[in-house]
Amino acid sequence: MERSPTASCLGRTLRNSTAWHGWKRAKGLELGQRALGFAALGFLTLVPLLIVVSAADPGQGRGFAQWLGAGLGVSAPARERIGQLFAQPTQTVCTTTAFGLATLAAFGVTFGAAVQTGYEKIWDLNPARWHARWRHVLWLGVLVGYLYLSATAALWHSSWAATTGAALSTVLFFWWSQRVLLSGRIAWRALLPGAVATVAGLYGLRVFSRLVFSPLIASSAVAHGPVGTVLVIQSRLVGVGVVVLGGALVGRLLDEQLGRPGTAGTVRQGLPAYGDKALNSPSNGWS
Repeated sequence: MERSPTASCLGRTLRNSTAWHGWKRAKGLELGQRALGFAALGFLTLVPLLIVVSAADPGQGRGFAQWLGAGLGVSAPARERIGQLFAQPTQTVCTTTAFGLATLAAFGVTFGAAVQTGYEKIWDLNPARWHARWRHVLWLGVLVGYLYLSATAALWHSSWAATTGAALSTVLFFWWSQRVLLSGRIAWRALLPGAVATVAGLYGLRVFSRLVFSPLIASSAVAHGPVGTVLVIQSRLVGVGVVVLGGALVGRLLDEQLGRPGTAGTVRQGLPAYGDKALNSPSNGWS
Protein backbone atom coordinates (compact mmCIF):
# COMPACT_ATOMS: atom_id res chain seq x y z
CA MET A 1 0.00 0.00 0.00
CA GLU A 2 1.33 3.39 -0.98
CA ARG A 3 2.11 5.94 1.69
CA SER A 4 0.02 9.07 1.83
CA PRO A 5 1.59 12.39 0.81
CA THR A 6 1.32 13.61 4.40
CA ALA A 7 3.22 10.59 5.72
CA SER A 8 5.89 10.97 3.05
CA CYS A 9 6.29 14.65 3.89
CA LEU A 10 6.61 13.90 7.59
CA GLY A 11 9.18 11.20 6.83
CA ARG A 12 11.30 13.55 4.76
CA THR A 13 11.04 16.24 7.42
CA LEU A 14 12.16 13.79 10.09
CA ARG A 15 15.08 12.49 8.01
CA ASN A 16 16.26 16.06 7.33
CA SER A 17 15.94 17.17 10.95
CA THR A 18 18.87 17.84 13.26
CA ALA A 19 17.52 15.33 15.77
CA TRP A 20 17.55 12.57 13.16
CA HIS A 21 21.10 13.35 12.08
CA GLY A 22 22.14 13.47 15.74
CA TRP A 23 20.59 10.08 16.41
CA LYS A 24 22.35 8.58 13.38
CA ARG A 25 25.70 9.99 14.48
CA ALA A 26 25.19 8.79 18.05
CA LYS A 27 24.42 5.35 16.69
CA GLY A 28 27.49 5.38 14.46
CA LEU A 29 29.57 6.61 17.39
CA GLU A 30 28.26 3.70 19.50
CA LEU A 31 27.55 6.18 22.26
CA GLY A 32 26.09 3.60 24.63
CA GLN A 33 29.10 1.30 24.42
CA ARG A 34 31.51 4.20 24.82
CA ALA A 35 29.59 5.37 27.88
CA LEU A 36 29.95 1.88 29.37
CA GLY A 37 33.69 2.05 28.67
CA PHE A 38 33.82 5.51 30.23
CA ALA A 39 32.16 4.21 33.40
CA ALA A 40 34.34 1.12 33.63
CA LEU A 41 37.61 2.99 33.08
CA GLY A 42 36.55 5.78 35.40
CA PHE A 43 35.73 3.36 38.21
CA LEU A 44 38.87 1.24 37.74
CA THR A 45 41.46 3.94 37.01
CA LEU A 46 40.24 7.35 38.13
CA VAL A 47 38.35 6.48 41.33
CA PRO A 48 41.35 4.83 43.08
CA LEU A 49 43.45 7.91 42.35
CA LEU A 50 40.73 10.22 43.68
CA ILE A 51 40.45 8.10 46.84
CA VAL A 52 44.09 8.80 47.63
CA VAL A 53 43.85 12.50 46.76
CA SER A 54 40.68 12.98 48.80
CA ALA A 55 42.33 11.36 51.84
CA ALA A 56 44.59 14.43 52.00
CA ASP A 57 41.58 16.77 52.16
CA PRO A 58 42.31 19.29 54.90
CA GLY A 59 38.59 19.92 55.44
CA GLN A 60 38.17 17.84 58.58
CA GLY A 61 39.47 14.69 56.98
CA ARG A 62 36.63 14.19 54.51
CA GLY A 63 37.12 11.09 52.40
CA PHE A 64 36.18 10.04 48.92
CA ALA A 65 32.79 8.73 50.05
CA GLN A 66 31.68 12.24 50.96
CA TRP A 67 33.17 13.58 47.73
CA LEU A 68 31.29 11.00 45.69
CA GLY A 69 28.01 11.50 47.52
CA ALA A 70 28.17 15.27 47.01
CA GLY A 71 29.17 14.87 43.36
CA LEU A 72 26.34 12.44 42.64
CA GLY A 73 23.85 14.79 44.24
CA VAL A 74 22.21 12.05 46.33
CA SER A 75 20.47 12.35 49.68
CA ALA A 76 22.09 11.97 53.11
CA PRO A 77 20.91 8.34 53.65
CA ALA A 78 22.33 7.38 50.25
CA ARG A 79 25.64 9.03 51.18
CA GLU A 80 25.80 6.88 54.30
CA ARG A 81 25.43 3.77 52.14
CA ILE A 82 28.20 5.00 49.86
CA GLY A 83 30.41 5.67 52.89
CA GLN A 84 30.32 1.99 53.78
CA LEU A 85 32.17 1.12 50.57
CA PHE A 86 35.39 3.04 51.21
CA ALA A 87 38.06 3.09 53.89
CA GLN A 88 38.56 6.03 56.25
CA PRO A 89 40.91 8.79 55.01
CA THR A 90 43.50 8.16 57.75
CA GLN A 91 43.69 4.49 56.81
CA THR A 92 44.12 5.35 53.15
CA VAL A 93 46.98 7.76 53.83
CA CYS A 94 48.80 5.28 56.06
CA THR A 95 48.65 2.44 53.53
CA THR A 96 49.55 4.43 50.39
CA THR A 97 53.11 4.27 49.06
CA ALA A 98 54.87 6.41 46.46
CA PHE A 99 55.01 3.45 44.07
CA GLY A 100 51.31 2.80 44.51
CA LEU A 101 50.49 6.45 43.86
CA ALA A 102 52.63 6.47 40.72
CA THR A 103 50.90 3.31 39.51
CA LEU A 104 47.48 4.84 40.08
CA ALA A 105 48.52 7.95 38.14
CA ALA A 106 49.79 5.83 35.25
CA PHE A 107 46.50 3.95 35.02
CA GLY A 108 44.60 7.22 35.34
CA VAL A 109 46.27 8.51 32.17
CA THR A 110 44.49 5.76 30.19
CA PHE A 111 41.20 7.36 31.17
CA GLY A 112 42.27 10.58 29.47
CA ALA A 113 43.25 8.62 26.37
CA ALA A 114 39.79 7.06 26.26
CA VAL A 115 38.05 10.42 26.50
CA GLN A 116 40.33 11.78 23.79
CA THR A 117 39.38 8.93 21.46
CA GLY A 118 35.70 9.67 21.98
CA TYR A 119 36.22 13.33 21.11
CA GLU A 120 38.24 12.40 18.02
CA LYS A 121 35.47 10.12 16.80
CA ILE A 122 32.89 12.87 17.28
CA TRP A 123 34.91 15.31 15.16
CA ASP A 124 36.07 12.68 12.61
CA LEU A 125 39.74 13.21 13.40
CA ASN A 126 42.62 10.83 13.00
CA PRO A 127 44.25 9.63 16.25
CA ALA A 128 46.75 12.07 17.70
CA ARG A 129 50.45 11.32 17.32
CA TRP A 130 52.31 9.45 20.02
CA HIS A 131 54.21 12.53 21.22
CA ALA A 132 50.89 14.12 22.22
CA ARG A 133 50.56 11.73 25.19
CA TRP A 134 51.70 14.47 27.53
CA ARG A 135 48.28 16.01 27.03
CA HIS A 136 46.72 13.06 28.86
CA VAL A 137 48.95 13.70 31.87
CA LEU A 138 48.15 17.41 31.85
CA TRP A 139 44.43 16.77 31.50
CA LEU A 140 44.43 14.20 34.30
CA GLY A 141 46.21 16.60 36.65
CA VAL A 142 43.79 19.43 35.89
CA LEU A 143 40.81 17.07 36.24
CA VAL A 144 41.92 15.86 39.68
CA GLY A 145 42.61 19.43 40.77
CA TYR A 146 39.24 20.61 39.49
CA LEU A 147 37.37 17.81 41.28
CA TYR A 148 39.33 18.49 44.46
CA LEU A 149 38.53 22.20 44.44
CA SER A 150 34.90 21.58 43.58
CA ALA A 151 34.50 19.13 46.44
CA THR A 152 36.33 21.14 49.10
CA ALA A 153 34.79 24.48 48.16
CA ALA A 154 31.24 23.05 48.13
CA LEU A 155 30.39 25.17 45.10
CA TRP A 156 27.27 23.27 44.19
CA HIS A 157 24.95 24.11 47.06
CA SER A 158 25.94 27.30 48.88
CA SER A 159 24.23 30.11 46.93
CA TRP A 160 23.07 31.16 43.51
CA ALA A 161 26.27 33.12 42.97
CA ALA A 162 28.38 30.09 43.89
CA THR A 163 26.27 27.82 41.66
CA THR A 164 26.74 30.23 38.75
CA GLY A 165 30.48 30.29 39.41
CA ALA A 166 30.55 26.50 39.49
CA ALA A 167 28.67 26.30 36.20
CA LEU A 168 31.02 28.77 34.50
CA SER A 169 34.13 26.98 35.80
CA THR A 170 32.75 23.65 34.58
CA VAL A 171 32.07 25.13 31.14
CA LEU A 172 35.64 26.41 31.03
CA PHE A 173 36.98 23.01 32.07
CA PHE A 174 35.13 21.06 29.38
CA TRP A 175 35.85 23.76 26.79
CA TRP A 176 39.55 23.54 27.60
CA SER A 177 39.43 19.71 27.82
CA GLN A 178 38.19 19.35 24.26
CA ARG A 179 40.81 21.77 22.98
CA VAL A 180 43.67 20.01 24.79
CA LEU A 181 42.64 16.41 24.08
CA LEU A 182 42.03 17.21 20.41
CA SER A 183 45.54 18.71 20.20
CA GLY A 184 44.21 22.09 19.10
CA ARG A 185 42.81 20.73 15.84
CA ILE A 186 39.37 22.28 16.38
CA ALA A 187 38.78 26.00 16.86
CA TRP A 188 37.81 27.32 20.28
CA ARG A 189 34.52 28.75 19.05
CA ALA A 190 33.48 25.39 17.59
CA LEU A 191 34.05 23.67 20.95
CA LEU A 192 32.10 26.11 23.13
CA PRO A 193 28.60 24.74 22.30
CA GLY A 194 29.74 21.26 23.33
CA ALA A 195 31.03 22.52 26.67
CA VAL A 196 27.76 24.33 27.38
CA ALA A 197 25.70 21.29 26.36
CA THR A 198 27.81 19.05 28.59
CA VAL A 199 27.32 21.24 31.65
CA ALA A 200 23.58 21.51 31.01
CA GLY A 201 23.40 17.73 30.80
CA LEU A 202 25.38 17.29 34.01
CA TYR A 203 23.02 19.57 35.91
CA GLY A 204 20.05 17.67 34.52
CA LEU A 205 21.67 14.39 35.51
CA ARG A 206 22.23 15.77 39.01
CA VAL A 207 18.52 16.50 39.39
CA PHE A 208 17.70 13.05 38.03
CA SER A 209 20.08 11.47 40.54
CA ARG A 210 18.38 13.25 43.40
CA LEU A 211 15.01 11.90 42.34
CA VAL A 212 15.96 8.40 41.16
CA PHE A 213 19.40 7.26 42.32
CA SER A 214 19.01 8.28 45.97
CA PRO A 215 16.14 5.88 46.70
CA LEU A 216 17.67 3.33 44.34
CA ILE A 217 20.92 3.25 46.33
CA ALA A 218 19.02 2.71 49.57
CA SER A 219 16.85 -0.09 48.17
CA SER A 220 19.76 -1.78 46.38
CA ALA A 221 21.87 -1.70 49.53
CA VAL A 222 19.09 -3.45 51.46
CA ALA A 223 18.42 -6.02 48.74
CA HIS A 224 21.97 -6.75 47.53
CA GLY A 225 24.34 -5.22 50.07
CA PRO A 226 27.42 -3.23 49.00
CA VAL A 227 27.33 -4.83 45.55
CA GLY A 228 23.97 -3.20 44.88
CA THR A 229 25.36 0.21 45.81
CA VAL A 230 28.32 -0.28 43.48
CA LEU A 231 26.01 -1.20 40.60
CA VAL A 232 23.96 1.96 41.10
CA ILE A 233 27.12 4.09 41.19
CA GLN A 234 28.27 2.42 37.98
CA SER A 235 24.93 3.21 36.38
CA ARG A 236 25.39 6.84 37.38
CA LEU A 237 28.86 6.88 35.82
CA VAL A 238 27.39 5.49 32.60
CA GLY A 239 25.06 8.48 32.61
CA VAL A 240 28.04 10.80 33.06
CA GLY A 241 29.73 9.15 30.08
CA VAL A 242 26.64 9.67 27.92
CA VAL A 243 26.49 13.33 28.94
CA VAL A 244 30.20 14.04 28.41
CA LEU A 245 30.37 12.46 24.95
CA GLY A 246 26.80 13.27 23.99
CA GLY A 247 27.31 16.89 24.97
CA ALA A 248 30.31 17.15 22.66
CA LEU A 249 28.25 15.56 19.87
CA VAL A 250 25.40 18.03 20.43
CA GLY A 251 27.99 20.81 20.36
CA ARG A 252 29.19 19.73 16.94
CA LEU A 253 25.64 19.55 15.62
CA LEU A 254 24.92 23.05 16.95
CA ASP A 255 28.13 24.38 15.43
CA GLU A 256 27.19 22.91 12.05
CA GLN A 257 23.71 24.43 12.29
CA LEU A 258 25.28 27.84 12.81
CA GLY A 259 27.06 27.32 9.50
CA ARG A 260 30.21 29.13 10.52
CA PRO A 261 33.30 28.63 8.33
CA GLY A 262 36.49 27.42 9.86
CA THR A 263 35.03 25.02 12.40
CA ALA A 264 34.35 21.41 11.47
CA GLY A 265 36.23 21.14 8.21
CA THR A 266 38.79 23.91 7.82
CA VAL A 267 40.10 24.67 11.28
CA ARG A 268 43.67 23.58 10.99
CA GLN A 269 45.76 22.53 8.07
CA GLY A 270 45.42 18.81 7.48
CA LEU A 271 42.13 18.44 9.38
CA PRO A 272 39.68 16.11 7.57
CA ALA A 273 36.16 17.37 6.98
CA TYR A 274 33.14 15.45 8.15
CA GLY A 275 32.58 12.38 5.98
CA ASP A 276 36.27 11.69 5.32
CA LYS A 277 37.78 8.34 6.18
CA ALA A 278 39.07 9.34 9.58
CA LEU A 279 36.57 7.07 11.30
CA ASN A 280 38.04 4.08 9.52
CA SER A 281 41.52 4.83 10.77
CA PRO A 282 43.04 2.83 13.63
CA SER A 283 42.51 4.46 16.98
CA ASN A 284 43.63 4.11 20.55
CA GLY A 285 41.44 3.73 23.62
CA TRP A 286 37.89 2.79 22.56
CA SER A 287 38.21 1.39 19.07
